[in-house]
Amino acid sequence: MSGSLWMPPGSRPETLPVIPSRRATPGWARPDPLDELSARLDDFTAAAVHPDEIAALLESDGLSDDQIRERYGVKNSFALAEELYERTERRYPEPEGPPHDPWRAGLLGCLLRGLLFALPGLGYVLGAPLLAGPRDAFGLPAATLPLLAGALVGWTWNQGLAHRAYSWLGLGDRPAARRCLLLGAPVGALLGALAALAVAGAHPGAVAFAAGQSVYLGAATALLVMGRERALLAALLPMSAGAVLALVRPVPDEARLTLLLGSLMVVTLLGLREVAPRKGRGAALNLRLPPRERDKPRRTRSRDTATGPRLSASLPYALFGLATGVLVLYAALGDALSGEGTVALTLSMGPAEWLLYRFRSGTLTGLRSTGTARAFRRATVRTAAWCLAAYLAALLALALATSALWPGAPQITGVRLAGLLLLGVVLWTGLLLQSFGAVLGTTAICCTAALAQTFALLTHTGNPHWTGPIVHGTAALAQVTLVCVLLGRATAHR
Repeated sequence: MSGSLWMPPGSRPETLPVIPSRRATPGWARPDPLDELSARLDDFTAAAVHPDEIAALLESDGLSDDQIRERYGVKNSFALAEELYERTERRYPEPEGPPHDPWRAGLLGCLLRGLLFALPGLGYVLGAPLLAGPRDAFGLPAATLPLLAGALVGWTWNQGLAHRAYSWLGLGDRPAARRCLLLGAPVGALLGALAALAVAGAHPGAVAFAAGQSVYLGAATALLVMGRERALLAALLPMSAGAVLALVRPVPDEARLTLLLGSLMVVTLLGLREVAPRKGRGAALNLRLPPRERDKPRRTRSRDTATGPRLSASLPYALFGLATGVLVLYAALGDALSGEGTVALTLSMGPAEWLLYRFRSGTLTGLRSTGTARAFRRATVRTAAWCLAAYLAALLALALATSALWPGAPQITGVRLAGLLLLGVVLWTGLLLQSFGAVLGTTAICCTAALAQTFALLTHTGNPHWTGPIVHGTAALAQVTLVCVLLGRATAHR
């Protein structure tokens, strides 16, 4: 009586009885509707990143909450979506073909823009007779102050003007961008000429040359913003060829003046043709300004709109142009750089622009290939370090090449080379932060650096040979830190 009633005769006590297994589902039972729905939506639910995506699909199929309760026995579409999401293993499909890269840019086009920034410098070679004269009270060559004053005002104004025009282009309003350039470029040219006149003294030739310089800056800004780099290059080629010829053999003053005025006139006409409003496709130029609100849609003429860019939004970009212009000019006038270094820095803006595109492309790859915020930050820092190293290598090569080819150039020293490279770091990281909209931080750093160098110059503080590299190095360190902090976040790359 102590044995189990289930044990057959002859079996050992430790043997467990065999219980026949039951069928999980009777043969006459219908399949589970939830299993059928999960199998039918398997591809979609496996790729979903949240149950709400599945709920949206269910509702788009016309399933009401009453039908869901009757068929699947759950409360509503969201509860059904959560059930399907939990049942399905995550499988995210890879995109077909190579991923799209909107930041892919050609190196040749960027190098062309860098060349366009440097070619106008040859105009000073042709304009040397207009700029001749005794040194001024500061010991600088004649006409230096009027040219610097006009250039600083032009860089400041046109940097802000270009930002405002690009903002209109970003909103898809090309006529408004043209109108912005048509109104803003002459004002900038006038301000540049007045600034040169204010510091020129008795030097009418310098004032005339500075006025032409201001007109060129406005017209070239319009052409570059509207994407007419090739037209600008064609207009500058005769003047550039004449300047190169003047370096190797004497050129009459009349020919010099003709080349300068001819190039300036062509650039101005091209810029005016590009921004002047048109009555229709292929119509002749209409130099009359369009009536106010003519380009607005009919439904918005009766009420005020705030869709256009604010004027104050362009102010930080103008200040950035002023601050970087001051840093470059101090370097060109001091011992940190000489003429050949300034040319190398200007030519390096072509590779700098291309490397900005490469950074955006590299961070886009990092967004696809990394799975955590820390891994993305490391990938971003590596990409930024590679792009900055490539830019400094290009700048170093250009500096050594221009120093070797520049007639009568002094021997390049370690301090001068360090000042050049540190200034390059400031400019490239500033452009990088500016391209991500972090313009306030880089503007504050560059303005502080420009004020610090101005204070050191006026008060004769420190060794003038080391002031530039120290200021540039401090600003470079601050901006590199800002790049690592701000651009290491994935949300900055939206």
